[in-house]
Amino acid sequence: MFSRFSQIGRAMMLPIAILPVAGLLLGLGGALSNPSAVAAYPFLDQGWLQGALKIMSAAGGAVFTNLALIFAIGVAVGLAKGDKGTAGLAAGVAYVVFTATINGLLELLTVDAPAIDTGVVGSIVIGSTVAYLHNHYRQIQLPTFLGFFGGSRFIPIVSSLAAIILGFIFYLIWPPFQSLLTIAGEKIALMGSFGTFLYGFLLRLTGAVGLHHTIYPLFWYTSLGGVEMVEGVQVVGAQNIFFAQLADPNHQGLFTYGTRFFAGRFATMMFGLPAACLAMYHGIPKAQKSKNVGLYFSGALTSFLTGITEPIEYMFLFAAPWLYVLHAFLDGLSFWVADVLQIRIGNSFSGGLIDFLLFGVLQGNNATHWLRVVPLGLIWAGVYYVVFRVALIRFHVAVPGNQPIVETEEATTTTTSLQEEAEEIVASLGGLDNLIDVTACATRLRVTVKQKNSVNTERLKALGAVAVVEVQDGIQAIYGAKADLYSQLINERK
Repeated sequence: MFSRFSQIGRAMMLPIAILPVAGLLLGLGGALSNPSAVAAYPFLDQGWLQGALKIMSAAGGAVFTNLALIFAIGVAVGLAKGDKGTAGLAAGVAYVVFTATINGLLELLTVDAPAIDTGVVGSIVIGSTVAYLHNHYRQIQLPTFLGFFGGSRFIPIVSSLAAIILGFIFYLIWPPFQSLLTIAGEKIALMGSFGTFLYGFLLRLTGAVGLHHTIYPLFWYTSLGGVEMVEGVQVVGAQNIFFAQLADPNHQGLFTYGTRFFAGRFATMMFGLPAACLAMYHGIPKAQKSKNVGLYFSGALTSFLTGITEPIEYMFLFAAPWLYVLHAFLDGLSFWVADVLQIRIGNSFSGGLIDFLLFGVLQGNNATHWLRVVPLGLIWAGVYYVVFRVALIRFHVAVPGNQPIVETEEATTTTTSLQEEAEEIVASLGGLDNLIDVTACATRLRVTVKQKNSVNTERLKALGAVAVVEVQDGIQAIYGAKADLYSQLINERK
């Protein structure tokens, strides 16, 4: 079960990686072309500038409008074991056929029925189905008279047929399922701020094993995140609603209540965890400070700017799991406080400064209450600093620089290029023959192996991994931004 969820989660990272750029275009274009912004800043009222900004907004909005199609393609590409281009094409065709089948059935069999939008769930089903068919039949040999349609050409064909069947199934099961999602979303809404706390706490807790990617899309892109009318169109999912409102020039007042699934991130990612880095740095022996200052500074800066927190979290997760649970609790509490304070900032990817400026500051305090994040963040910085300072003083948590130093021959490396580093990693994983599957998400190199006892975890750490997580069928090594590059280089050798 863990393996299946983990595979889908990392496959979704490819389409999710598109969202920050699309959000940047939509955020800047929508904010600076909004009539209220033009009225407040007359220098923006230039024909050529407004034209460019509206094109930016339209370009970014196009990504979010077609997000389900993009997710279907991304999941298929991520799960395909080879010839990924064919898998992506087949998924695109299959999703178009899938939606056309549902719409055709609605027109033929249902009178005055609301549109069926399967959102990210339909995308995952289509992408996963196409990937399964692709992995099993991309080398199929057909009879001679049908030979032209064999091999990879067979995949779009069989995927389209499967999509028709899935369209029939979703036509029958999705309306009641969508109603259940809506009811579940309403129940969470009725739980109020406590439901927001649970979301933030569980999201951070599951992030320790990389399963958070299977949780938040359900709130961002389905009815669990809310259902609202924007410009006369029903929109489902917290992020979809937020960006629809962002693109609506006539939107007034605060943004959607669904932003409670985003707004709590900023205090933790921009203030709390960087303060935790400072506390850990202050807590290590003086002799170790110069060797570790770069590690703590880069981790803090990455979290502050982009909201990517894994480089920091894996400094203490395995040394003190209880401290990670406490961190998850504080993060959930941050979501709760942001909800109580009615902070309505959305995001495209995470809770760093970039999203804070785009979707908080530039949208105006009247729409987001972004000014309330600053005092909250300063309080959170103080809380995190005290908690982590006490952890090091009282419990001697073995964070980097606070560990006994053991010199070994394997603790140094003479590699000079990414290619050589990738080769060293392969050797540490037991060689190419031991590898089944190698992929990556934002910061993790995820590897499925035949024999886990052939993996040298200490050597992987010596090669730059912040931490190595053992899972049922392999390992996850935290290499930061290099993870995806290593994945590509290793797969080229397979």
